[in-house]
Amino acid sequence: MKTVVVLPNWIGDVVMATPALKAIRAQSQPGDEIVGVMQPYVKDVLRGTHLLDRSIYWSKKTSDRRRRFWGVVKQLRAESFDQAILFTNSLRTAALPYFGKAKRRIGYARGWRSPLLTDRLTPPKMPNGKYAPISAVDYYLDLVEMAGYPSQGQQPVLAISQAEQRRVDEIWKKFDFFGKKVVVFNTGGAYGAAKHWPAEHYITLAEQLVKDPSVAVLLICGPQERETVAKIEQAIDHPNACSLADETLNIGLSKAAVHQADVLVTTDSGPKHFAAAFATPTVALFGPTDPRWGDSHNPVETMLNHPVDCGPCVKRVCPLGHHDCMQKLSVARVYQAVQDHLNQAKRAAA
Repeated sequence: MKTVVVLPNWIGDVVMATPALKAIRAQSQPGDEIVGVMQPYVKDVLRGTHLLDRSIYWSKKTSDRRRRFWGVVKQLRAESFDQAILFTNSLRTAALPYFGKAKRRIGYARGWRSPLLTDRLTPPKMPNGKYAPISAVDYYLDLVEMAGYPSQGQQPVLAISQAEQRRVDEIWKKFDFFGKKVVVFNTGGAYGAAKHWPAEHYITLAEQLVKDPSVAVLLICGPQERETVAKIEQAIDHPNACSLADETLNIGLSKAAVHQADVLVTTDSGPKHFAAAFATPTVALFGPTDPRWGDSHNPVETMLNHPVDCGPCVKRVCPLGHHDCMQKLSVARVYQAVQDHLNQAKRAAA
């Protein structure tokens, strides 16, 4: 059986698709092959998991014709895939295996793409006709179960390479973190500003945490968040509060930092789902998105939000300009949730 899986674009969604990939892998027989169609950066998320045998990269923003739509279609046709499983919802991505001549094409019936699929699953809906908010982990697992792959569990699957572990150990040594409880802050996220907790809240939270000399704070970031994270670090101005702003950044380093953290404080973005794979205690801050969509089944995660009449709006930028869903999510609530996780770890170690 030769299977191609079309993976999501968002890093967090890719992580939440790993239990479904694990289910496919568990049923594979000698000679079977699982090939991923993905954005190039996704390879760093899945590196070391062995969930895929190889990858085909595609991107709308490239001059490489092999990675554009018709270039990928040509590669799929040449491969003669027995089946395609789509973890994406768009019409465009459903067209890839359709024109690529995959014999069986499995996906959700939404976005006018049903005629392109041979096997369709209707997403659960609420009485008002809107899609029901369920965990993306379960959304993907339901799809592969329909395709004949029983669930092997809901926990996401990630790996840390030896090189990534060495790099994060170097950072822990550089910042004198060994022997301390390290609370990692993930302040950003590619989705948009509406998901961000205010910088001044992170500053206040860090200042309260580092009053305890046994606690340190590390701010992780992607390339787009360097400047913001550097300003937060500067405002905190404490030797036990450091950032990765001056480091060489990549997804592997973020994974390793989350893996090594004692507690993660994060927006609804990729690192939150890294934590689920590593069972890292987490305080997840939700604003414009429904926490039920982003539930990655981390048993040591505390999900916090501030209910507002206008939410969850799922907008990238607050359309009303006040951003109350995140502005009014208090530092006191987040601080208490972090302390609860730290205290639980102390009791477990006693």
